[in-house]
Amino acid sequence: MISARGRVFLTLLIGIGLLVVIVAFLQRRSGHYRPSVDDLRPAPALTPDTAKPSPEPSPTPVPDTPPVSASPVPETDSASPTPLSNPAAPPIGFVVTLKLIVPVAGVQPNQLQDTFTNSRSDGRAHDAIDIPAAQGTPVVAVADGQIIKLFQSERGGTAIYQLSTDKKLMFYYAHLQRYADGLSEGRVARQGEVIGYVGDTGNAGPGNYHLHFSIAVVSDPKRYWEGTNINPYSLLRNR
Repeated sequence: MISARGRVFLTLLIGIGLLVVIVAFLQRRSGHYRPSVDDLRPAPALTPDTAKPSPEPSPTPVPDTPPVSASPVPETDSASPTPLSNPAAPPIGFVVTLKLIVPVAGVQPNQLQDTFTNSRSDGRAHDAIDIPAAQGTPVVAVADGQIIKLFQSERGGTAIYQLSTDKKLMFYYAHLQRYADGLSEGRVARQGEVIGYVGDTGNAGPGNYHLHFSIAVVSDPKRYWEGTNINPYSLLRNR
């Protein structure tokens, strides 16, 4: 039999136990729950097999670069217009109708020498004829045509580009001593008009006075330094 004192003590224990249970229940519901020791343990670190790879950044799109327009070919430093690659044989029938004259005053057609195929330095072809004359001899226009360019170069020296009236031919006069007074680009020179004087400028050599003369068939007069060279010899001899 439990004594009265024992029953009181047992009742207190039961009451305390119930109180503890009620308090714990209320703390859980109100969010004031103190985690256990197991809850405070850090989570295990992820291993390389379980770690998720970081997403790679998407490449930044590169804007399309606009094509670079090709620059025009610069003027060449040549004693004759630059021949085109693999030129077709030019039709020269229309050239004969121009009735060209010898571009050096006092020189007769039968005095001309055919130097068109002669070789020059650096393996270049001459592509022109040389007409020897005394220093200062007037150089005249072989035909009517516009003065396209008054040009200075290392090889050709003081030179003139003249375009025929039909815009098919470029006449080139080089190694001049000087231009005729008043000559200017854009002016139309008449056949027989004095446009310059024989000299030895460029790579002619000191005292080697002569006119370097060439004719080129051109497709674009704006590119006056390019063309298909034809032999002036027979044309100037009117053959």
